[in-house]
Amino acid sequence: MATALKTVQSSEAEEIAELVALSRAAQEQIAHYSQAQVDALIRAMVWAVAKPGVAEMIAQQTVDETQLGNYDGKYLKIFRKTRATLMDIIDDKSVGVIEEDPVRNIVKIAKPVGVIGALSPSTNPEATPVIKAISAVKGRNSIIVAPHPRAKLTNKLICDLMRAAIVKMGAPADIVLSIDIPSVEKTNELMRQCDRVLATGGSAMVTAAYSSGTPALGVGVGNAVITVDETADLDDAAEKIRLSKTLDLAASCSSDNAVILVDAIYDEMLAKLVGKGGLVLDDDQKAKLQGAIWVDGHINAKVVAQTPKFIGDYAGFAVPEGTQFFIVHETGAGPDHPFSGEKMTVTMAVYRAKDLDHAIDLTNRIQAYQGQGHSCGIYSRSDANIMKLAEATRTSRVMVNQPQSASNSGNLWNGMRQTFSLGCGSWGGNGTNNNITWRDLINETWVSKPLAVAKTLPSDEVLFGDVIAKLG
Repeated sequence: MATALKTVQSSEAEEIAELVALSRAAQEQIAHYSQAQVDALIRAMVWAVAKPGVAEMIAQQTVDETQLGNYDGKYLKIFRKTRATLMDIIDDKSVGVIEEDPVRNIVKIAKPVGVIGALSPSTNPEATPVIKAISAVKGRNSIIVAPHPRAKLTNKLICDLMRAAIVKMGAPADIVLSIDIPSVEKTNELMRQCDRVLATGGSAMVTAAYSSGTPALGVGVGNAVITVDETADLDDAAEKIRLSKTLDLAASCSSDNAVILVDAIYDEMLAKLVGKGGLVLDDDQKAKLQGAIWVDGHINAKVVAQTPKFIGDYAGFAVPEGTQFFIVHETGAGPDHPFSGEKMTVTMAVYRAKDLDHAIDLTNRIQAYQGQGHSCGIYSRSDANIMKLAEATRTSRVMVNQPQSASNSGNLWNGMRQTFSLGCGSWGGNGTNNNITWRDLINETWVSKPLAVAKTLPSDEVLFGDVIAKLG
């Protein structure tokens, strides 16, 4: 038995080694491409998958294969998100000298990393391979995409379309490769053999990426917490929360998982959420829903990114026509309060806060359980309240008056970098807080020349000031 297992592992290691060799050979052919050549490539890659007719086909294929989310959400991602990402990076200089600092007399030169090993989740398999691929190629890298098994056909379709476009542009197809028959062992092997890992997926895979021995960019757990204060435009907030909560049936880890309403507007805002299709569950329904979402402490894949009716039928309670999402009352945070955690369904926990200070405390307690470092949001017309929440929460992104799941990874209405890979900093066990993009997938050579006038150390009196008097 042990010998057979070792043989299988050896075979998979050899398979990945062959892919990496192909990828590396292709990358070497574009390593010295000009900016114009690189940008033409990534335009072609996006057009190949996002042009009218093809985008619709990919959206339907994704829903049919994964049985997660809905057509409208998938279509928005492949048609619009890929375009927006391309637009976001197309004018960036990623070849040659990319930055000059005349004050420090430093010039920065971009160099490719090599082979990027990219993980693609089942929840966003339509746009993730495209966005990661153009970010890799923008830095003159090649990429190998390891899909979730639930989305392997979608991934192959998308990668094949990009490969065909790359060849038509005169470049080697193998700058984009996919693992067509994926497995955990192959993904782990890819992470060991590539030059940099770009990991988007479950916590187990991200942990494996960090443990692979290869430099890795990972993401943290999502569990967005949204505060609505007494200054907010409540109608606007209710509609944007609905949009965010229901986008692609909450497949995104950025979906509004907890909404905190301050006391002054609690009843009015809750009524507006109900008016937008929210169904407030009673204690019995809440208990049934809890049993449906979590099995042995883990989220039940059967209900992830499904319709309210499907989930209600599965859980055993009636769901009225027109219901778009569930609302469960919650007060605590932690494992004894599972609804305070990520739910991956059209379910939001609603909390009542005395005031903004209480809302901040709740946000930090909720995200200390799950989601710390990822994202939170606030609906408010008070800059003082917005900044107070931003300064007091352990989060990488605070989205203001915007639908969270459509905004924190970048959108046309904000200046956030377009991506599906959201670093969560040390709070989330990640090496970066960035919206990860091409700049994270290059090496930089710093050229340092002597200053025209050398720096001089100031006197002790200037440098240490009153510290001298206090310490002697």
